[in-house]
Amino acid sequence: MTSQMGTNYTLVRYQHSGEKYEILVDPDKGLAYKKGEIDDISNVVLVDTIFSDANKGEKVSDNKLLTEFGTKDHLEVAKILFEKGIFQLTTAQRKEMTDQKLKQIINIISKSYVDPSTKLPHPIIRIENALDQIKFSVDPFKPAEEQVKEIVNLLRPVIPMSSENVQLALKIPSDHASRCYGIVKNYGDIKRDEWQKDGSWIAVVEVPAAMQLELLDKLGKATQGNLQSKIIK
Repeated sequence: MTSQMGTNYTLVRYQHSGEKYEILVDPDKGLAYKKGEIDDISNVVLVDTIFSDANKGEKVSDNKLLTEFGTKDHLEVAKILFEKGIFQLTTAQRKEMTDQKLKQIINIISKSYVDPSTKLPHPIIRIENALDQIKFSVDPFKPAEEQVKEIVNLLRPVIPMSSENVQLALKIPSDHASRCYGIVKNYGDIKRDEWQKDGSWIAVVEVPAAMQLELLDKLGKATQGNLQSKIIK
């Protein structure tokens, strides 16, 4: 089998009640199917066969498929294997997906948590170094948001972290007020605000402490630096 197909395939494997079921799939198309990017599984499966051991070429009988899956249609069984089984990433796929997921996780942490002593986000490099210390194994398929909480609990003994909010008092000149109102609304909770007679806008907004610098940076660019801000809580 390997001599006929080379190494350009991977497996989807499902184990149940001590039995093993495997299919051979195209690595890239299989990953796209797993992500929901393509629908036609017939373009994904390389061999219209369900194996108990693909490396040895040992096949599962149709009767056994009917008993286990309620169908002996190999493509329907293949869909079930993708749903319930494990898609075996190639080394290159795993590295690329893991790296992407890690960047997402670091981005979420940097925007959600701060050093409680300074109320400022930890530098990216500090988070990366701390992650190296805890040796966390990133799941390339699990959403980044679901992994962050566990990672933060492991990181806290290494670097102090808190998810505090701060309140900022802002005053935006009339020329930029309408645009800046939209920016502020997307970043935090406007506790109170007031439009002045001259068209300027003043507000108290509560934002995650880790997001305050990003918000102020956006407001600074939107107003060419012509704004007033102060942390009040």
